[in-house]
Amino acid sequence: MNDKTPKILENLRENKGWSKTEVARRLGIKTVSTYANWEYGIRTPDKDMLAKIANLYDVSIDFLITGNKDKSQENENLFFFDLEGLSEEDIEAVKKHIESLRLMAKQYNEKNDK
Repeated sequence: MNDKTPKILENLRENKGWSKTEVARRLGIKTVSTYANWEYGIRTPDKDMLAKIANLYDVSIDFLITGNKDKSQENENLFFFDLEGLSEEDIEAVKKHIESLRLMAKQYNEKNDK
């Protein structure tokens, strides 16, 4: 695993609004410190646990390791939003807003990585 995975795990968890304890519970881990060590980059989950984590967050194992999304996933419904009742126009507006936020985040990260 690389140095991106701990941050990816943290971001996925925070996007769900879950605590480390909640994620550990959902993954069937008895001690929260095991999961916390993955987020801190101290330890790494094995391949079976990576599969469980990927399933929990509905992402690929490749995404957990590299942070790169499969291009086919980019056009899927936004899994963390309830789009029911929105018109196609509204959904497109949400997608455009998210894209602008991604661009701003990318620019911010590039500026702060220097």
